[in-house]
Amino acid sequence: MPTTEAGPGSGSAFVAPELSDDVQLWLLRHGETEWSAAGRHTSRTDLPLTEAGERQARGLHAFVADLRPALVLSSPRRRALDTARLAGLEVTEVTDDLAEWDYGEYEGRSTVEIKHDDPGWSLWTHGVPGGETEAQVRDRADLVLARAAAALPDGPVVLIGHGHFSRVLGARWIGLPVGGGAHLLLGTAAPSVLGAQYGVPVIVRWNLPNQGA
Repeated sequence: MPTTEAGPGSGSAFVAPELSDDVQLWLLRHGETEWSAAGRHTSRTDLPLTEAGERQARGLHAFVADLRPALVLSSPRRRALDTARLAGLEVTEVTDDLAEWDYGEYEGRSTVEIKHDDPGWSLWTHGVPGGETEAQVRDRADLVLARAAAALPDGPVVLIGHGHFSRVLGARWIGLPVGGGAHLLLGTAAPSVLGAQYGVPVIVRWNLPNQGA
């Protein structure tokens, strides 16, 4: 089973079990919504995809059509489930563990609006009042990655979720603290692939262009 080890500035670092170099862990962010297009933080609010978001979700089919996933997990939010459906994926399980970072009092607000009140604010360094802490997000991401890693020997695993939380998953996979996700830009319905080289967890591809966009 995956373990955690002490790491600077993170409290712990996700450590995957020994992995073969052919494993594929796919991260699929949902397609565009009205709020994502406007840059508004969206966690609990259950918005549908826009028409553009639906096209993006259909564009994911080209990436996953030939996969035979051992496990497909999805956030319970409508935008994630609709993205899975339009991409042609059959969800194995819906789990709250893949929900977006809970933004608390900043739900529905854009970074520009928040910075007007707090010029130095960043989700990655300041957190959110009334929402999830960095430690809570880290622990949730590590649980998701542990479950994915356990299933990878049986085939590809697909995780369908959200922007910030998927960036946390990418950072944790390679042993970075939650704040490492700040450096992993991720567009709507832009797929990413995590894997291993010589048994070491790596980012194989990140933020791939989606022709449906």
